[in-house]
Amino acid sequence: MNLLPILEPATDEACCAPAGTPALGAEEAKQKALVFKALADPNRLRLLSIIKASSSGATCVCDLTDPLDLGQPTVSHHLKILVEAGLLHREKRGTWAYFSLAPGALDNAAGMLANL
Repeated sequence: MNLLPILEPATDEACCAPAGTPALGAEEAKQKALVFKALADPNRLRLLSIIKASSSGATCVCDLTDPLDLGQPTVSHHLKILVEAGLLHREKRGTWAYFSLAPGALDNAAGMLANL
């Protein structure tokens, strides 16, 4: 005796409505991912924290190597990524580069997830 239910053949009707077009376009997703990738590194988060805490609003690259215990080329690499992500602003003063938070950058980054 067979007690298994009889399966009906599939119909053309979809089981649920299609998701439609994504609300987040490819280019916008790429830009947001750039910011999230920049924030995903502990050293870069520490750099942002140090620069944000600066009383002058800008920090010389020469003052960022010791707190992180990293070499200048490594710190410069991390800073470049933060600048490219739009989180920091770089200003050349003589032979030194000074970094400050890009206006509204942290608020924009915080709002990115809420606006997905």
